[in-house]
Amino acid sequence: MSSPNRLRIDRAALAQNWRTLDRMSGAAACGAAVKADGYGLGARLVVETLAAAGARDFFVATWAEARAIADMGVSIAVLHGIRAEDLAEGLPANARPVLNTAGQVALWRDAGAGRPCDLMVDTGMNRLGLDVGQAVGEQCVGLTIDTLMSHLACADEDSAMNAAQRERFAALAGQTTARRMSLANSAGIALGRDYAFDLTRPGLALYGGVPRAELADSILQVVMPEAQVIQRRVVRASETVGYNALWRAEADTEIAILNIGYADGYWRGFTNSGAFRWGDVRLPVLGRVSMDLTAVDLTDATNVREGDWIAADYALASAAAASGMSQYELLTGLGQRFERM
Repeated sequence: MSSPNRLRIDRAALAQNWRTLDRMSGAAACGAAVKADGYGLGARLVVETLAAAGARDFFVATWAEARAIADMGVSIAVLHGIRAEDLAEGLPANARPVLNTAGQVALWRDAGAGRPCDLMVDTGMNRLGLDVGQAVGEQCVGLTIDTLMSHLACADEDSAMNAAQRERFAALAGQTTARRMSLANSAGIALGRDYAFDLTRPGLALYGGVPRAELADSILQVVMPEAQVIQRRVVRASETVGYNALWRAEADTEIAILNIGYADGYWRGFTNSGAFRWGDVRLPVLGRVSMDLTAVDLTDATNVREGDWIAADYALASAAAASGMSQYELLTGLGQRFERM
């Protein structure tokens, strides 16, 4: 069924971003985080595209996400580990848990039947992960560990914590039976090859996000939301647009009402700060972004008609600055009303 808003996904740019990050990873393998339904793009589309480009390791958050791509024949790591409920539902053969707690280790030891797993060790983020003593202790002896992981807390900043976490993680080399070690996300890759170890796990940068300035000139835009014009109208001088009357016309102004709003993930933060594009012409957002509708200025695009498609100005770094949302939220919040193309 046709939708009045659509999400254009540049699969060639997605693949090129992975190749860029793979090259930056040096000798390490480069995987791909496809949790949150491929960061909002559609996990199956992303896996198909990146597997064709050469990616072999994929990361999801939950077993429901793993089952959604299990038939695609790729290696899947489930970052949130394992629960008794997951075991009761059965586990795809090509997916393995990333064990984060002593309880998960015990559960997997009892039920995993020798299948491979990964271990997450906490090196300072204090989110998920075993402490170092647990990871190298007796409770993990005998596990078939594919990858020992940790996660950088401040990789998008020039923080002394980055080097400290790297040193703590590097000290674990050879202390477990893991065949690989993995620390770097997208921003971690940009910190340099000392952070790559054996396997990198990019997410945001695959999808056009720029977590560090070093990536700004090499990461391509992937996602382009578009919305159809519902109505064209003239706002007379001194009249206002939208809820709370946050924009007032200084002169008679032609505007378009677009079929997109915060229910689609085009957030209220774009109120009076976002923009759309008609070719090379910038169309500023006027007034409050509402649930389903957004108004834009047509002063410089007088040939726009009802039914035309208008593209959001959605380069993630600049869109994040305009909206006050993170680049991650701009991606993962993209709603299901978009027809993905």
